[in-house]
Amino acid sequence: NAQRNIDVLHYQFNIELNDNNDTIKGLAGISFVAKEDLRTFSFDLTLLNSAGKGMTVTMVDFNDPNASSPKFIQQSDKLIVTSSSAISKGDTVSIFITYKGIPADGLIISKNRYGNRTFFGDNWPNRAHNWIPCVDDIADKATVEFIVTAPSHYQVISNGVQVEETNLPSNLPTGQAGKKLTHYKEDVPLPTKVMVIGAADFAINNIGDVNCVPVSSWVFPENKKDGFYDYALAKDILSFYMNYIGPYGYKKLANVQSKTAFGGMENASAIFYSETSITGNRQEEDLLAHEIVHQWFGNMATEKSFAHLWLSEGFATYLTHIYLEQKYEGNTLSNRMKEDRESIIDFVNTSHRSVVDSTQNYMSLLNANSYQKGGWVLHMLRRQLGDSVFHRSIKEYYATYAGKNAETKDLQKIFENVSGKSLDKFFRQWLYTPVNPKLKITWKYLAKEKKVAITVEQLQQSVLFELPLEISIAFSHLKPSVQKIYITKKIETFSFPAVNNKITIRADPFTSLLFEGTITQLQ
Repeated sequence: NAQRNIDVLHYQFNIELNDNNDTIKGLAGISFVAKEDLRTFSFDLTLLNSAGKGMTVTMVDFNDPNASSPKFIQQSDKLIVTSSSAISKGDTVSIFITYKGIPADGLIISKNRYGNRTFFGDNWPNRAHNWIPCVDDIADKATVEFIVTAPSHYQVISNGVQVEETNLPSNLPTGQAGKKLTHYKEDVPLPTKVMVIGAADFAINNIGDVNCVPVSSWVFPENKKDGFYDYALAKDILSFYMNYIGPYGYKKLANVQSKTAFGGMENASAIFYSETSITGNRQEEDLLAHEIVHQWFGNMATEKSFAHLWLSEGFATYLTHIYLEQKYEGNTLSNRMKEDRESIIDFVNTSHRSVVDSTQNYMSLLNANSYQKGGWVLHMLRRQLGDSVFHRSIKEYYATYAGKNAETKDLQKIFENVSGKSLDKFFRQWLYTPVNPKLKITWKYLAKEKKVAITVEQLQQSVLFELPLEISIAFSHLKPSVQKIYITKKIETFSFPAVNNKITIRADPFTSLLFEGTITQLQ
């Protein structure tokens, strides 16, 4: 994104919703710090389009009775504001923006599966400016409050803590009579991608607290029994991650059945799940775990730019596997990693994209690189450095970047500091190259030398990987032994003593390496 000349500190959004039409009325109070001397600054806000959707600004004013009103203009999805007097670098400025319109996107106004009207914010990746004036950039985090006025039959959920809920008297001007005002306040700075409101007819279940953090489920009343049962899993999941990663960053966790574009969306402290996530048999446990991990990775420790999305999605993918591994044991982790490996191979072979990917088409980043390959990178770090170094590194990374933004090299530094090893080659080959290793493994029994010779050839184009590969060698009636070989060349042969000629060879018996390959016996 182009360098911004302002840094937003706080948003207060007053939003009025109604049942008669899809027009929303907004009053945004925005406080920001000037990053340089300036007169002109801008916010992202969708302009009214030919289909009649978008926002029209009617007034912009400083929160200072002595300041004259600034000039403003809306053009190409920007609200450009020019002050009559100079603003100095470091000055804090507060401004009010009055606007209204039908959201083109970002706030989804529709009917749920039961035919009831609902309103759900859906800002990822940078769609917030379709309904709120903001700096729609993940690098600019700010605290936020939402004051929502809506017909009184709706319950309203948002980020942070509910500080007020008031039924408005019936003698107010038309449009407000019979409505309810709900006010939420979030004191932890958030990126716009996870700022949100939801308004619907909800059934609400307060499940209880985990370390003083209240956990609740918000579901449509028609599937209340199944919804309360399914979403109650969140309490144990939250507890696991508090122990595994570190303190939870927010004052509540609400899990919300919603109507948005995604299967799940990790809005800070108010996670939205698709309306089909409720089944009554808890089959979306991994979805709940994935979105709850994001409260740490993505929301509190946020990537600096979408090029580093794997720091969000790869973490959520792999830490979901870790939760399920401790809960269900057995082959859970191995099976999930094998499944992920297949997805990665299919994706990378056709896309030829690296994990760190600076495309401007953010939606295209919702792919097997950001999720499964990001997860595999963490899995290989864990396998190669050991469980305890891996776990310490994850905790240290979170403790360092909670409330901040990070990129891939920041994570690398943490892993290097904790492990005492240089990981330059590892990070470069796995995160910055658009291919995966393709290994052709052949082996032969050498009767005269009583040895087995194993040859590994790297077939992928343009890059040579350095890899630890585990090989399981079993002779008839004997327990297999696992040999670790380190591959650094295009083609290499390794030999091991052979007890007899009844030999079974397996590559990567513990599912520790991301590669595609074949293994063949030569006569």
